[in-house]
Amino acid sequence: MTEDYRIVLDVKSEEEAIAQASDIWEVDPDRLIVKVLDEEKAFFGLFGRKLRVEVRMEADDPEVTEVDSDGGPSTEDEDTLPVKGDPASDGPSSKEEIVRKLISLMGLDIQVDLNERDRINLSGPDAGIAIGKYGDTIKSMEYLANLMVRQSSGGPRIRLDSDGYRERRESSLSRLANSAAKDALRSGRTVYLDPMTSWERRIVHLALKDRKDVETHSVGVDPDRKVAIRLTQQGRKRRTSRRH
Repeated sequence: MTEDYRIVLDVKSEEEAIAQASDIWEVDPDRLIVKVLDEEKAFFGLFGRKLRVEVRMEADDPEVTEVDSDGGPSTEDEDTLPVKGDPASDGPSSKEEIVRKLISLMGLDIQVDLNERDRINLSGPDAGIAIGKYGDTIKSMEYLANLMVRQSSGGPRIRLDSDGYRERRESSLSRLANSAAKDALRSGRTVYLDPMTSWERRIVHLALKDRKDVETHSVGVDPDRKVAIRLTQQGRKRRTSRRH
């Protein structure tokens, strides 16, 4: 288990920790294990308890067979794809070559470049087609590219972007998350964002996970599942002190 598959969260319950980690990693909650690191007792029964927990993901499943109802790849994390073959097997030898092969099979006019963040960026006349509605197409392409990696060399996971779409969207969502956190602090109420995809919710959770004054959790059922941002006990104290 690598460090990428462990996360420490401040939550009110173990169930909330599982829900958050499930959104962040885009995996089935059944694959997550929670360990309570610290528990802050309620003050005379007020505010409820506060837990600091470590969530980790179980070892990868031997196979990935689940497919979403729309025929696309499962939302299960792509890192769980099985390794079929070995480094000596035939096939593309680099991440860029694998993506170029996939694009060729799709008949798209797209250039492939590896950027400084070790993310493969797609550009060219058909780059917009590669994004798709809400980024669904590029996510499916990323899934297929990683499947090809596992079948050829079993190398590191491929991350795709198209004309900087994901990078721009991540920045936009991070700004939105912090703006919503300010609204929660100003109003003292839980702020609900518009429904988002699991990838978008993950960005919001990560943008605010290190803040001590607010906490995030997902509510609802897809496709209407959304992120709720609420004050922590520390956030309530901070808001009260500002008013005096």
